[in-house]
Amino acid sequence: MAENNTKVCRSCGTMQVHRRLLDSDPDYARRLARIEEQAFRARRGMMPLRPGCTRIPVVVHVVWKTPAQNISQAQIDSQIAVLNQDFRATNGDISTVPAPFAPLTGDARLVFALADRDPAGNPHDGVVRVQTDRDGFGSDDAVKFSSSGGSDAWPRDEYLNIWVCQLTGGLLGYAQFPGGAAATDGVVVTHTGFGTTGTASPPFNRGRTTTHEIGHWLNLRHIWGDDGGGCSGSDFVDDTPNQGGPNTGEPSFPTISCSNGPNGDMFMNFMDYVDDAAMVMFSEGQVVRMHACLDGPRSAIGETVPCGGKPPFKDAAKDPLSDPVPKSLANDPPKSIIQDGPKNPVQDPPKPPIYDPPKGIFEPPKQVIDPPKGIADPPKGLTDPPKSALEPPFGPPLGPPVVTPPIQPPMQPATPFVLGTGAPAASAQQPAPLLAHYAQILQSYASLHQRGLLDAQGLAAWQQAYAAYQQLGGR
Repeated sequence: MAENNTKVCRSCGTMQVHRRLLDSDPDYARRLARIEEQAFRARRGMMPLRPGCTRIPVVVHVVWKTPAQNISQAQIDSQIAVLNQDFRATNGDISTVPAPFAPLTGDARLVFALADRDPAGNPHDGVVRVQTDRDGFGSDDAVKFSSSGGSDAWPRDEYLNIWVCQLTGGLLGYAQFPGGAAATDGVVVTHTGFGTTGTASPPFNRGRTTTHEIGHWLNLRHIWGDDGGGCSGSDFVDDTPNQGGPNTGEPSFPTISCSNGPNGDMFMNFMDYVDDAAMVMFSEGQVVRMHACLDGPRSAIGETVPCGGKPPFKDAAKDPLSDPVPKSLANDPPKSIIQDGPKNPVQDPPKPPIYDPPKGIFEPPKQVIDPPKGIADPPKGLTDPPKSALEPPFGPPLGPPVVTPPIQPPMQPATPFVLGTGAPAASAQQPAPLLAHYAQILQSYASLHQRGLLDAQGLAAWQQAYAAYQQLGGR
């Protein structure tokens, strides 16, 4: 029999889910804007990191058709062990981080444990097993509903939901960024990429797919910024080098792209696409972003506990190495400020995200969706013929903006955000990064408008974003 030398590469469906939600749910885009405003404040050192460690209860939904897919408790336990090493930077292979990147490794101070109570308060082992008649699942969230052959989510403000099933099309896993619907919140991992034993198969048999997807759940982006290989995307983290697309397999150091020598890509980061054996670290900047998520949109989940050699410890008196944690914080974790919005402006705008909408979203819709009552007459000026392809209500052309921003925008004075966009207001001192950011925002509004999903507030925010885009010289 001839040997099969076909290379198996990592495949993550998180951005597919993200773009689908942008196109279908106008509130998702608004919630993301508010979440990013808080993340940018944390990025500029305007918010302290969380004290101690955060202990997160986990429920694992095992959705299976064949006996092999009904993974063992040992396989589940092996995955929890990996998470507790990777998110505490205690994994043995962290020593393989190249010397130039070693000082940037970060301890997220997160610990994970299978839930010991179900939503009704009854004792539980944290594992739900559901037999299905489906051969497999995709990234359409069907595995998250019993009505479509899956398992219903437990409350997301109390548990991290992880679904383990047979994924199709070579998909290893996917997650939902904070800001999405509660019923679909969590991460999905194929059973052959879950844990370190049982059905886990090389090169994804070290539990790193789940680490990667939980990174997304905590608002981390792919390290190259999801712009293809354009060198203009951003993961919104300052200490991860600009990178030209994903790395796969087990690269050698240095791997240089986007003129980022001499050290090149941080390919050993958990948010790249390399094999499990090659991804071994989060950066300090990524830890800041995860903590901003836990202080904001995910502040309801988990509890603050002391950190120690073998987390989690619930009794600080038994752990002499624990971090001091104020009782008020241990009993009452920080509340989210997302509902009230940020009170301080961001001093430095982010590297702009690149939104690459699916082909065809600007074609005329096949079904006209009636707009909600009260917005039949759009704000004055929206019905006038547009003077630009980006002007409301028609939206921008397909494809990413032509503006290529610098790798790191220069530090600027405090800049107010444009309401509802998550972008700083116009400034003549920094037009290039903001032009790309506003172009992405305008693309999102255009897609939502063509589906009849914008209300009066959304249309007004679109106009405001377009006015700022014009002030920066956009046409």
